[in-house]
Amino acid sequence: MNKTVTIDFAQAATARASTPAHPQSLLDLPPGEARESLLAVHAILGASLPTSPLAIYEAGGGSTSFLPLDVLRRAHVTVVDIDAEQLRTNDYAHETILGDVQSHRFAPRSFDLVICYNVIEHLRDVEAALLRFCESVKQGGLILIGAPNPKSLSGVVTKYSPHWFHVWFYRHVRGDKKAGLPGQAPFPTFFHPLVTLSRLEAFAEAHGLQMIYRNEYESPRYPEMRARKPTFAALIDAAASVVNLLLPGKFDVRRGDYHVILRKI
Repeated sequence: MNKTVTIDFAQAATARASTPAHPQSLLDLPPGEARESLLAVHAILGASLPTSPLAIYEAGGGSTSFLPLDVLRRAHVTVVDIDAEQLRTNDYAHETILGDVQSHRFAPRSFDLVICYNVIEHLRDVEAALLRFCESVKQGGLILIGAPNPKSLSGVVTKYSPHWFHVWFYRHVRGDKKAGLPGQAPFPTFFHPLVTLSRLEAFAEAHGLQMIYRNEYESPRYPEMRARKPTFAALIDAAASVVNLLLPGKFDVRRGDYHVILRKI
């Protein structure tokens, strides 16, 4: 009898050890502000979403989810993406739709959660996409947006540099040899005015959305560079420090990304 019980506990322990606690997208983030903010997002989603089965819409979800695994496991996930290759490699969605999040419409109040992560900066008409999100989310439901900050150092460089430079950075600084290939980042970036946090906040207020989480954080590119290219990273950090001294207030231009969670009221 004791032997049987021991084996059962061992099997349970093995099962727990083999079940990941976090999505790969979080595990891939280097230690730092980006990971801490995503963990905070996960905690808010876990506390705010219904405990019943969920309906989730990932706008431009592609092949990677940034949602906590306990949420994904009890959700029916619908992904809309304009890139067929991204959809082909998706392994978590229950339904994939080849379409444009700026124009694709669902029945009103269809989803508990809409997530748009690292997508709105690539859209020419962010307002159209946000209106579709507002329409499709349930009353009391949430909209999660993760995006780069256009006013940060990396945001300014991204906005005013050619796309080939983005591909070069991904390949030679980040070490992503597949960068720029079909279905692979980086994708063309437009930075519609609504990507700016202050304008996004004003849009939310005007359309019955309550901002329950807002956090600007240091882009994960900085700790990545410090680990992979320390000399290059030191030069970038020095340049960022000089710019910070010249700017009014306490804004840090290294805070290149943000998370926002909106509740439909």
